[in-house]
Amino acid sequence: MCERQARGHCHRTHCHKVALPVRNKKFNAAKESSTALLARATSIGSFYIWGEIMSNSGLVILVLAVVLGFYLAAIYNRLVTLKNRYQNAFAQIENQLKRRYDLIPNLVETAKAYLNHERETLESVVSARNSAAQALTNAQQNPGASGQMSSLSGAENNLAEALGRFNLVVEAYPELKANDTMAQLSEELSSTENKVAFARQAFNDAVTEYNAYRERFPQILVAASLGHSASAELLEFADSAAIQQPPKVSF
Repeated sequence: MCERQARGHCHRTHCHKVALPVRNKKFNAAKESSTALLARATSIGSFYIWGEIMSNSGLVILVLAVVLGFYLAAIYNRLVTLKNRYQNAFAQIENQLKRRYDLIPNLVETAKAYLNHERETLESVVSARNSAAQALTNAQQNPGASGQMSSLSGAENNLAEALGRFNLVVEAYPELKANDTMAQLSEELSSTENKVAFARQAFNDAVTEYNAYRERFPQILVAASLGHSASAELLEFADSAAIQQPPKVSF
């Protein structure tokens, strides 16, 4: 009861008017407090949602990185497999060429007794053989490399020309052709020539497969960064067109 009521000078309506502003202040304070709590809750909720989005994005990036890593590994392994294939094929060429280089000195030595006046021809064969053997030694360090394959091709072509001239000379000496040792060496050389031709065909096929895979998309974009920056080179001899019909050496 207010003082005015105690004195009997106040009506009830006047007291209500005095108490109303106090109630309004309390209501406004409660409203402001609720608004602040709602804003805070909204802020916390937004932060949580953003955190979830970032977390999911990180997971997606991680998954994509793993998939990309596996894909690059698959490309790398395929390139290595194809490179090993043509290098192994070159090893077969190497074996046959070495066998050929071993036969040629014996062939020349046997012919010396009959070709006293053909010293220049014999020396050209030996010189060409030595150059080819050195070119092979260089090529076997990095089969398929452009410079080494070109050098070996040139040396082999020179040797083929020297043997061709030697063959023409031998044709003029029937007694030399009839020599048993000469006949045996000629047969072995012919067999080796055929094996070289087939081994070279296998090598060139393997090189072609490697180059075709490396130059396709998307391998061409990443091959250099994976250690395969250049295409392999074919091994072309002067008788390349005759590979389907292997050369025969007859004396």
